[in-house]
Amino acid sequence: MSMRVRDLGIQLPGLPTGRLNSITDVPGVGVGHCTVKQGSSIRTGVTAILPHSGNIFEEKVPAAVEVINGFGKAAGFNQVRELGEIETPIILTNTLSVGTALDALVKYKLQRNPEIGRKHATVNGVVAECNDGWLNDIRGQAVTEEHVQAAMAAAGPGLPQEGSVGAGTGMSSFDCKGGIGTSSRLAGDYIVGVLVLSNFGLWHQLKVAGVPVGSILPKPGQEETEKGSIVMVVATNAPLDSRQLGRVAKRAGFGLARTGSVAGNGSGDFVISFSTGVNIQQLNSETLLSARMRDDKLGKLFEATVEATEEAILNALFTAGSMTGRDGNHRPALPVDDILDILQQYQPIKPEEE
Repeated sequence: MSMRVRDLGIQLPGLPTGRLNSITDVPGVGVGHCTVKQGSSIRTGVTAILPHSGNIFEEKVPAAVEVINGFGKAAGFNQVRELGEIETPIILTNTLSVGTALDALVKYKLQRNPEIGRKHATVNGVVAECNDGWLNDIRGQAVTEEHVQAAMAAAGPGLPQEGSVGAGTGMSSFDCKGGIGTSSRLAGDYIVGVLVLSNFGLWHQLKVAGVPVGSILPKPGQEETEKGSIVMVVATNAPLDSRQLGRVAKRAGFGLARTGSVAGNGSGDFVISFSTGVNIQQLNSETLLSARMRDDKLGKLFEATVEATEEAILNALFTAGSMTGRDGNHRPALPVDDILDILQQYQPIKPEEE
């Protein structure tokens, strides 16, 4: 059975993790998946991240986006940049299903908010994607609005499934199987959680716990030109505004680099960050300006973001397993035993303590 990196005894020094070591350690955050596997060629799905369990349109959260490399087809990013807020769940899926996901998201919000299109003009849905076309017949556009609705309905607390699930079903990383991964870190009085959709990297680039395993071990799968992508969702309960969340989002790129990414020419590398620690109404209230955290206190949050992003990516790789899909294309599982042997030469491996 595929296991998370800490369950295998791999040492990742730094800040302590949250209880579940997951983005859902941030109070109120929910994650849901809908996996779509049909026949021998459909390997795709949808993942939904809810900043809180209430009506997000009515209780918007401060947010920011960071584009490390813009080779992607995301929806809703410009308004998040302009207004600094998110008002819908965040949907992750494959590249050619962004339109379907956005339609489903709009209908979801219209059903729950009769003032949209009347009192309020429109709603800004946030959808991000990676291309799963190596394993999935992406031209088949198998994702439906019902799948998106199912992912949102499934969103809840607890440790979400990782690896080849939801939007991560058909994704590849470092010429092996990729997918969904998550992690969290305690940062003083607050917590930072990260969830990634990992679909990037070449084998020779891979680093695990700082060890260049990809340059030491033989290539397990077919190496391609770097054209993969990653979406990193960063959540925190620290009371931050959009500008500060933009600063936090930038640090996810440092965690990405720790795993070996160079943000290749054809790679879309996106970060979406949000805070549940203060809502937009509070931030806009003259009486609650003190709700914002001081900039000189952000250091631990930066550190937490870097560490949680790195581990979330590794969890995606270690839990994904192998998969065969479209036209018999295959992605092997990460060669975990060989990696553990290499790491043992650099650091002692011991089981995670209860």
